[in-house]
Amino acid sequence: MAKILLVDDEPNIVMALEYALKKKGFEVFIALSGKEAINMCHEQQPCLMVLDIMMPEMDGFEVIEKIKSDTETQAIKTIFLSAKNKPEDIEKGLQAGAVAYMTKPFSTKRLIEKITDYCKN
Repeated sequence: MAKILLVDDEPNIVMALEYALKKKGFEVFIALSGKEAINMCHEQQPCLMVLDIMMPEMDGFEVIEKIKSDTETQAIKTIFLSAKNKPEDIEKGLQAGAVAYMTKPFSTKRLIEKITDYCKN
């Protein structure tokens, strides 16, 4: 069973995605901050992290930079899920190492399809 880490400071998004992903057979972990996300990446070694950009303490760009620069966690795939929808934000996210970038509001079905493609059970 593939492990997925959801990183977002919006509880409603996290709870809805957690429910949908568990129904699809994924093992789901949650982090509500960037620092918590980095710790969870080390502890759980998820296949993929769904990462918000705008969070307190440390934004998503800082998180992916730390994950990608650490040999222990650099293989973890990242999908950015953010309200930041300008082309330069999307480009920055993909250049930082994300495999995909989706903007809020988003299609849960489409996000789960992407996750499934990157982490086949």
